[in-house]
Amino acid sequence: MIQVSEPIVRRKLSDEVFDRLERMITSGELKPGDEMPSERVLMERFGVGRPAIREAMQSLANMGLVNISHGERAKVQKVTARSIFRQVDLTAKIMLSQSTDSLEHLKSARIFFERGMAREAAQRAKQSDIAELHAIIEQQRASLGDAEAFISADMQFHTRIAQISGNPIFIAVSEAMLAWLREYHTDMLIWTGKEKFTLVEHEEILARLAANDADGAEAAILKHLERSRSLYNK
Repeated sequence: MIQVSEPIVRRKLSDEVFDRLERMITSGELKPGDEMPSERVLMERFGVGRPAIREAMQSLANMGLVNISHGERAKVQKVTARSIFRQVDLTAKIMLSQSTDSLEHLKSARIFFERGMAREAAQRAKQSDIAELHAIIEQQRASLGDAEAFISADMQFHTRIAQISGNPIFIAVSEAMLAWLREYHTDMLIWTGKEKFTLVEHEEILARLAANDADGAEAAILKHLERSRSLYNK
């Protein structure tokens, strides 16, 4: 009896349509902002029925490649680092909710990432960057007692450091990790006086950035994040 070692798997029509539409986008045939061809045009071009076209289009939308609005032709979306992270936002939060280890891994990843961001920022920071970071600290100081506002300013401070790099991927990573961690930020920060430690540590980080001291900035942010690590719990 012949053993079949490489069976041919029959694919759904919608998967074939998806592949062809994806190639139209990645090849540049369809560019960000362009309208997708109508269902009728695609049906005639690929020789398939309406259900296969609609299922393929929905798959493209789920991946963030096209935007589907009721009553309008679907449009090709511009894919950015930020939009990619938005696609996995819910999945990431579910992963964190299901495993304590995942939350600890995220904390460690954040520390590793922000140490590098602090060094990069210290080497690139301009006076305007320093002034904006100082304004964020003052905004945070004015928010003492208001947990939501204080935490929002805290996130803004760290994201602003990533923005100094000028790298949109770094910025998107920073925004995503902070948003995921915010789900687990406890009231310990506000109600036990630890918010004052945060302000002092932010001021020290800022001082090192202003002095273009990469080693000092890395050490200051490491101290800050290791101390605040316990504030994020399930």
